[in-house]
Amino acid sequence: MNRQPMISFVGAGPGAADLITLRGALRLSRADIVIWASSLVPEALLMHCSKQARVHDSAVMTLEDVTEVYRSNPKAAIVRLHSGDPSIYGAIQEQIDWCLEHQRSFEIVPGVSSLGAAAAAIGRELTVPKIAQSVVLTRLASRTSGSMPALESLPAFAVHGATMAIFLSASRPRQLAKALLAPDSAYTPETPAVIVVRASWPDQQVIATTIGSLAEDLLATGVKTTVLVLVGEAVGSLPAPRSHLYSPNFAHGYRKRSQAGSTAGRPAAGATAGTRARRP
Repeated sequence: MNRQPMISFVGAGPGAADLITLRGALRLSRADIVIWASSLVPEALLMHCSKQARVHDSAVMTLEDVTEVYRSNPKAAIVRLHSGDPSIYGAIQEQIDWCLEHQRSFEIVPGVSSLGAAAAAIGRELTVPKIAQSVVLTRLASRTSGSMPALESLPAFAVHGATMAIFLSASRPRQLAKALLAPDSAYTPETPAVIVVRASWPDQQVIATTIGSLAEDLLATGVKTTVLVLVGEAVGSLPAPRSHLYSPNFAHGYRKRSQAGSTAGRPAAGATAGTRARRP
């Protein structure tokens, strides 16, 4: 088996074992060493590993413990398996900095974020024409408030009324609801909100609510981790305005406007029409 001495930061996906990418599964199958967090990544993901791989559980490890594994195994193919997509609250930058400082080869293998899994679970698009065209990914400043830049507080973002995805904030439900309804917020107590617990896991929970009832509904779940809260008009159940993209009256580089009285698409000059056969 072809193993290269590389540290691969692999997104495990949001929870479901079949939501890891093909590339991520391939890296696991070729890894000599795998470091994973049992508290965030299902053990079922380890089925992609070879029987010879050494597995470390980072739930009880510090950054120094992890980098010591890197340091003491310079010729190994190592997978650092992170939940969701490692670029979002993945704490990988400090590991990347270590790799750069110690001249170690590394790569990042993207994963399916819990944001995508949560949107799929509620059956809604998060960017709806005329309702929301922006998604804010953020968290409530709590025990790690020192990490939060001054201009990125929840009340500061709430002014815009965009769709908001709030990570790592379920342990302080009343503070969360209060921040969303701070003075100048574009949200109201009636603004739709959805609580998604353990998105894509077998025990996934989806609770549709409003910001006004958010705190009580969060408390009722009894869950403080692996929770994503989605807020904004786009996550509600109102019918969405039609997108321009597939409108008969909208033209783009591949399609002309439909002829008067017709909704049929017309290829633009140079565009290929019809169904393409799959190449053998």
